[in-house]
Amino acid sequence: MKIQQIRNATLKINFAGKIFLVDPWLIGKQKFGSFIDIPNKPFRTPDPVREEIPMPIFELPATVEEILRGVDFYVLTHIHPDHIDFSPDGTLGAPLDKNIPIFAQNSQDADALKHSGFSNVEILGENILGDIKLTKTPARHGTVNPLGEACGIIFSAPNEKTLYIVGDSVWFDGVQNSLKNFRPDVVIVNACAAETVENGRLIMNDEDIDCIRKTLPTAQIVVSHMDNVAHATITRHEMRGLLARRGVENYFMPADGQTLEF
Repeated sequence: MKIQQIRNATLKINFAGKIFLVDPWLIGKQKFGSFIDIPNKPFRTPDPVREEIPMPIFELPATVEEILRGVDFYVLTHIHPDHIDFSPDGTLGAPLDKNIPIFAQNSQDADALKHSGFSNVEILGENILGDIKLTKTPARHGTVNPLGEACGIIFSAPNEKTLYIVGDSVWFDGVQNSLKNFRPDVVIVNACAAETVENGRLIMNDEDIDCIRKTLPTAQIVVSHMDNVAHATITRHEMRGLLARRGVENYFMPADGQTLEF
């Protein structure tokens, strides 16, 4: 498999001969607008200065046309504005080809995508795509009050290593059981430790990554969802030091645009 880190949680994955674009947030770097401007989402961050930082913080590493080229399927782990583009009219995924199949976590997200013009929407569960199987896994998107539903996904196929995208989740028994049950070779974690006052820490931190390592020491860990949202509390630079202090070595933390092969 080949995994290209696009930006934030957006990944372009070549798996068993098919190309998946995961959580396609493709808007350019923003100069205006901020965290507290998100429609109907009056979140607060522990550091109020961060609330004024426009997101995404960095530009895409390639043109939208290059990122979309060759994609067979879209995968949306959940509908949040740092995982798919929101238009002013409330529709989703403006840059995407609405005829390409897209997988959503539940019927509510599927309905929102259909309302946005997507013509081929499937709900994640156990989905068979030729030799490829996608399996939905649980996620907990917050340590205090989860910020809505989210999910993870297992990718499996004959003659291919098993991939686990944890999604927007903190460490909890659902992630631990997924590791034990599927024993993935590669685990992608969203791990900038983004935090809101209302929900607590929303995704993983260095301690959570260490829990993955201890649960499944054979897995290769890919650290994603870094450096592009204002409510993040750990940068790539800081994460390297934190993982070093914990003795975690079996990880990759790709730069935006970088491709890993397993």
